[in-house]
Amino acid sequence: MSERLPVAVLGGTGYVAGEFLRLLASHPQLGLAAVSSESRAGQAVGATFPNLSSAWADTRFCDEAELAKQVAGGRVRALFSALPHGAAAARIDSLLKTAEQAGAPLTVVDASADFRFRAAADYERVYGHPHPCPDRLAQFASALPEHLAGCPAPHVAHPGCFVTSVLLGIVPLLNAELVAPEFHVSAITGSTGVGRKLGETTHHPERHGNMFAYQPLVHRHRPEIEQLATEAAAPCKVHFVPHSGAWARGIHATIHGRLASGADLAALKAALAGAYAGSPFVEVIDTPPRLKDVTGSNRARLAVAADAEAFVVMVVIDNLLKGAAGGALQWMNRLLSLPEDAGLRLPGAGWI
Repeated sequence: MSERLPVAVLGGTGYVAGEFLRLLASHPQLGLAAVSSESRAGQAVGATFPNLSSAWADTRFCDEAELAKQVAGGRVRALFSALPHGAAAARIDSLLKTAEQAGAPLTVVDASADFRFRAAADYERVYGHPHPCPDRLAQFASALPEHLAGCPAPHVAHPGCFVTSVLLGIVPLLNAELVAPEFHVSAITGSTGVGRKLGETTHHPERHGNMFAYQPLVHRHRPEIEQLATEAAAPCKVHFVPHSGAWARGIHATIHGRLASGADLAALKAALAGAYAGSPFVEVIDTPPRLKDVTGSNRARLAVAADAEAFVVMVVIDNLLKGAAGGALQWMNRLLSLPEDAGLRLPGAGWI
């Protein structure tokens, strides 16, 4: 631990927090300094995450007051936030103020949507309430690490899982001007995508052996996709229909669109392959990708098909890793000048 940079997880009892803890257990250069939970402070991490009990046998959740003390004392160098949308911003802001007042460096990567929008008005329009700390928005970059070079801001708001899957498929094609800037997306996610709290659409008898769309064409991730695609490539319009799948983890996104004049399948394949040639986690393949090839890993697999007028890109990712904790760790590695794939070289789990 003395040779590792100390990091903390804020809001440590949800599925994404569990993945942060799992990744940190084997990270060669980051060590867990604290994991906070107001509802389970003092309880053993293994009681909430039995799968992690061997890794964190002596670790207990702390409350946020204790986490703030550690930040003020310079005992936390970096912070992952796994709090939900609407709850993260104010608490991150408070911890950053604590760090600033103490003169202690603190780097934040947030897995919620609270800092993804550039303008507070855009956030309010999508989420229905004012942003609690709009002055912080300029301090957070939001993009996929594959689509933005360097460290353009002190902190990062990692794009969400649906957003990640769609951006991986459309940004290289927009940049290459091979497609019309309008896309129709159907994406299916596993039940972990809605978090730990039980709801009508996550109850096992409703989800098992079932599939259904929800919030078609009005889901809150649509404007996030359009904003980030515009910043990474070009303005576009996205018609997005999310679906609930019967599995626990993983997203399969199918992206339809029209070819630009003169474009063909070979050009599409070349654009995707070229865009991700240097990526340790994104692979362009020749056959339609399958979820089980990436679940449990930070990898993404893409394939493209086309006829004379239209194209389709198929993308698979693990929603909890590449779409959340894994992508966030990619960013943290970069922000801390560590190898981007550190702690993320784990292969897919396969038959889960």
